[in-house]
Parts: sequence; C-alpha cells; structure tokens
Amino acid sequence: MACPVARSLERVGEWWSILIIRDALHGFTRFDEFQKSLNIAPNMLTRRLSGLVDAGLLQRRRYSKRPRRYEYILTERGRDFRPIIVAMYAWGNKHFAPEGASVVLVDKKTQKAADPVLVDRRSGRPLNERDFVFVAGPAASERTRRRYAMLDQKKPFAPQRSSRQVQGRKRRAS
Repeated sequence: MACPVARSLERVGEWWSILIIRDALHGFTRFDEFQKSLNIAPNMLTRRLSGLVDAGLLQRRRYSKRPRRYEYILTERGRDFRPIIVAMYAWGNKHFAPEGASVVLVDKKTQKAADPVLVDRRSGRPLNERDFVFVAGPAASERTRRRYAMLDQKKPFAPQRSSRQVQGRKRRAS
C-alpha cells in the first residue's frame, strides 16, 4: 500500500519490533541485552532483529571475531522512531495505566515530568485535528486522491459538547 501508515507498520507493526527499538533507544545493542530485557525466545529475537536490519532501522556490526558476535546499532531511520516511542509512552500512561505511570519522561536538568505533544516544526503549533488535516500528497495515486477527496466531504472530528455548551451557543446565536 502507498499509505505511509501501512508502510510504517510493515516495518515495525509487530510489538516485539517496537520493543526492540525502544530498548535500542535506551542504549541496548547486543543480542543478550535484548533477550534479557524482553524475555524473548532467541529464534524470535533473531527474526525481529533481521527484519529491523532489513528495514534499515538497525545496522548489524561485528564486535567480536571469536566467537563471532554482532551488535545492533540504531540507524538515523531508527533514531527517527523516538518521537513515536515518546508518543506511545504518553498515550499508554494517559489511557492504560490506572495504577499510575510506571515510566515517565523527565527533563534531565530539572527532573520535572514532560508533557509531550506533537507540534508543527515551522509554526510550533500543536498538530490538533481542528487546525491540521491530511491531504493527498504529490506522489498520491488516483485511488488515494479519491479517498482523500471523499474524506473532505465528511465532517471533521469534533469533540462532544456538553448540553450546557450547546445551550450557550444557541443563546449567543439568537
């Protein structure tokens, strides 16, 4: 599929792969480090590491001739996955941690918790659904152009308003 989400999921859409990248972002590079951290079967880890190397997210580099051993280093493409990991931490803490956050992103200097948001690099504005929308890009197929044209006809997502907010709008409109 030409969809960037589908193409990305093809490379990292399996949860072991995302956890391997998470651990690599924390500085793990060796097979035994990943295995110990994830408690993953060696054959599964081998397949996932190979897939991440093939996808260009990790680079395999020999660090020992005898015995022959390799480490797995994040490439630029792999390091570019960090904002997605940060977003997943934030989303998981917000929606799936009723007992509270088990891991928090903090400022190294102040040790204060960060509140991650995705922003537009040019304007610095948060990428909310009210101000930013997806459109077909220059390389879009005709099918993709039709799909986004159809989406243009749909009403954009709007948060549910309380009955008090709706009544207030009606009064101001009168």
